[in-house]
Amino acid sequence: MKVEQNKNVSVHYTGKLKDGSVFDSSVDREPLNFTVGEGKLIPGFEQGIVGMGVNEKKLIEIPFIEAYGEVKEELIQEVSKSNLPSDLTPEVGMQLQSNGQDGSTILVTIVKVEEDKIVVDANHPLAGKDLLFDIEVVEIK
Repeated sequence: MKVEQNKNVSVHYTGKLKDGSVFDSSVDREPLNFTVGEGKLIPGFEQGIVGMGVNEKKLIEIPFIEAYGEVKEELIQEVSKSNLPSDLTPEVGMQLQSNGQDGSTILVTIVKVEEDKIVVDANHPLAGKDLLFDIEVVEIK
């Protein structure tokens, strides 16, 4: 049996950047289980496993456009420190919650701290990055 659309599959994976740094892995936990074609994973991941069999291993490369897309400059904004809670000491890498125009909650990352303002980025942390995944198909239903 091979992985194809609408099949339920379980995979172990290790996600890496081109420099070799690991950003996520299922190796020390339960395998990732999903139905191919439901669109719950990045497109390049689903497309990359189609045709694989149980116990098959593969390295797939996913260009950023098939992963989390390109960095959108409009999602990088300056915020006055006066808009932050008074007990907050902002630091680069810190994540904050913000409210979107539609009232939804948005996670932003502080990318720069200046004397009177901070710069936040609402892009996905992996936006603009090509991804590598070591994949092993564990089960196909």
